[in-house]
Amino acid sequence: MSDQRFIIEMGMGNDQYGMDYTKAAARAIEDAIRHSSIPLFDATGLPHDQMRVQVTVGVAEPDKVDCTELAKGLPRGRATVTAVEGGLNVTNPDSGATLVIATAAVEAFLPRQG
Repeated sequence: MSDQRFIIEMGMGNDQYGMDYTKAAARAIEDAIRHSSIPLFDATGLPHDQMRVQVTVGVAEPDKVDCTELAKGLPRGRATVTAVEGGLNVTNPDSGATLVIATAAVEAFLPRQG
């Protein structure tokens, strides 16, 4: 039986000074989660561990994202995090510092009902 997506939220985060792709991705995930409230679990009595959470983060250098660490930070469900090419790096021409911008899509799934 396949899962059915019941929520998708998008977020954006950045790291202005450290070129830390994991930090920027974490902020994008937090931004996405802040936009959602899921009363479904209280209304139905479903346990949170039935929810599968799939997170996709886009950054300019996906190999620099610690996806395992990001998954640990998700508050509910069985989470996986995948980093893909996306986001944006912006270089300050005066200082040479790079601003890392990440985007995130947080999707939640439950087993398909009936």
